[in-house]
Amino acid sequence: MDIIERAVLLLETVLVRRLDNPAAPIDFKSLYKPKPYPVLDKERLDIVEPEPQKEAFMRGPPLWLERTIPIFRKNYELAVAASQEKYDLAYAQWRARDETRSRKLADLQQKNSDACDQVDKDNAAALQKVQDLEAGCARKDPIAIGAYFQMIFDADRPLAGELVKSRIAYVVESRQLVVELECPATEIVPPEADFHYKKAGDEIAAVKRSLASSKEIYTGLICQLALRGLFNAFHGDGLSALDTVALSCFVSTTDPATGQAIRPCLLTVVTSKDEFATLNLRKIDPIACIKGLRAQVSRSAHELIPVKPIVEFDMVDPRFVEKGDVLRKLDQRSNLADLTPNEFEILMTNLFEKMGLETRLTRPSRDGGVDCVAYDMRPVIGGKVIIQAKRYRRTVGVSAVRDLFGTLHNEGAAKGILVTTSGYGKSTYEFASNKPIELIPGSQLLYLLKEYTGVDAKIEFPEDWVDPSLEDTD
Repeated sequence: MDIIERAVLLLETVLVRRLDNPAAPIDFKSLYKPKPYPVLDKERLDIVEPEPQKEAFMRGPPLWLERTIPIFRKNYELAVAASQEKYDLAYAQWRARDETRSRKLADLQQKNSDACDQVDKDNAAALQKVQDLEAGCARKDPIAIGAYFQMIFDADRPLAGELVKSRIAYVVESRQLVVELECPATEIVPPEADFHYKKAGDEIAAVKRSLASSKEIYTGLICQLALRGLFNAFHGDGLSALDTVALSCFVSTTDPATGQAIRPCLLTVVTSKDEFATLNLRKIDPIACIKGLRAQVSRSAHELIPVKPIVEFDMVDPRFVEKGDVLRKLDQRSNLADLTPNEFEILMTNLFEKMGLETRLTRPSRDGGVDCVAYDMRPVIGGKVIIQAKRYRRTVGVSAVRDLFGTLHNEGAAKGILVTTSGYGKSTYEFASNKPIELIPGSQLLYLLKEYTGVDAKIEFPEDWVDPSLEDTD
């Protein structure tokens, strides 16, 4: 089998190869892989140099002449004194070397001890992370469950050991996993169908693959990757957390007509665990199977003709919570100042939903500077909208608008809306000018409530009211 046949076979067996080697559900205990303690290299500093022996330096007992004749006795005494000096010097040098050795050894031991302490801290943090993940999955926390399935997808290498990048989110209420797969571009299909030897030119010439063959292989690959993703999700569901999976396949590439970067969705599907379990994946045709699951497939994936995702990933965010309905609680002269901060945020989602936006409320204190996320579903001019609500008595400072502008970039939103029960100063309006930010003061808020919900509200703060945070004012 030549290299082209092997490359095509790799693309045509993406699904089957996964069936032969399926991913097991994650064992939380296996996620904890403690680091070993570093081995102490003593660099032979634990070997003590022998202490110099005095006997090796000193003269022996005096001879008869050295005991009886004064001149010889004097020389002997000088020799003994010189020997003592040599010994004292040798001992001092040995002592200095040994102290240096001991100090270096102590330093190595201390560094090793510090390194071992750090390993203990790292291992404790790693264990805590695993325990937090397991506990989060047990209480059906969407972030934890999303992380669980993200690990399953990140461990999959469908194309010659290469990762197909993914984004994962989990919706608790519907027990649905939302998956985005980043699929390879059309260039993954070999452009050559074969090679032939031309005797006339003594050369190897490539036989170009037909367009029909390229389209069939590429579309089949996208369908296999989608089925493989569904298989990963349902087969890896050791949490029994899934009823359905919504999966979309995207490709990041360059539009050959404009040269601009594009990311079309080539396939989108939603299916249930029960429906998927009825499939004999070893005998199906991937394209027919995915269409049988009522998937929307690009009519020409090879030409990057997009389809609209059934579930927009950005509309599934673990920060989102159930909105509730504050409008029902408001009578015809309700005071907005009497609402709790959370009720005021919910009211904003209710209002903008009445105005035609698809709204999502974020979790309190975990929203990253976002009170509400809305989606303008109109084509071309629509997009993601970030809404912040300030239930303030005094003028909202320019720092709040700066924060909102930064959040727009972080969230990849098309527009930001800042709503307050008070108003804005000159510098705030100047900063928002020519930016995709809309400022709604209290007076306009009351008008919008009346216009779109029929609620004739009011804003009256008590004299002892203190705003929830101290900002700069205009």
